[in-house]
Amino acid sequence: MTLTSAPLSESTWPAFAQLVERHGGIFGGCWCIAFHLEPGENKEWAGRYRELKHARVREGRAHAALVFDGSAAVGWCQFGPTAELPNIRSKKDYEKGLGDLPDWRITCFFIDRERRGEGIASRALEEAVRYIAEAGGGTVEAYPEDYTGQRTSNSFLCSGTLGMFIKAGFQPRRKIAMRRWVVARTVPPASGRRPARVPLGPRRPRQGTARVPSGRPPSARSLRPS
Repeated sequence: MTLTSAPLSESTWPAFAQLVERHGGIFGGCWCIAFHLEPGENKEWAGRYRELKHARVREGRAHAALVFDGSAAVGWCQFGPTAELPNIRSKKDYEKGLGDLPDWRITCFFIDRERRGEGIASRALEEAVRYIAEAGGGTVEAYPEDYTGQRTSNSFLCSGTLGMFIKAGFQPRRKIAMRRWVVARTVPPASGRRPARVPLGPRRPRQGTARVPSGRPPSARSLRPS
């Protein structure tokens, strides 16, 4: 069956939620919320992550490129303006010597356990980049792991692999952990779109105030099968 994609929204929430629920809430019930949380929020919302995630989707403050096989979501790539995703792994090391914050972040992936190894993560990444372009483009960062030639748990690969991002046109910038890299790419606006205006305040660590650029939401489209 041909795979399709659509952005996370109130209309696609049921499919997203079904995928999460099929996997026990994902990684101990995180509901793909950890990267959204400011310090202290994890304690405030402990056990209520589904509710928090759904509220952010309704408010337009949670973004992801969903990949579908028929009506079932089989994976996603989470992305959003930097202020929407303030919590990243190895944050202290990331902030050492940090200059400008990016306009956008790509923080995590999740693929149905029955569909791993089919290239769905790469397709989700491609769609996330497309949605960013449709929203006006800008600088995009991600924080993948490099386990080249080694076997490891899928839980260590939720931020994607370095090789996958390099193939997608991202450039390695610096290491922030033993295997974790900062990679970046400038995504031009889609044809007919104005460049994104994503205010980042003084563009210092912990001070980003990015918002989602105005305009039409990203559109769904069909993905060509491999």
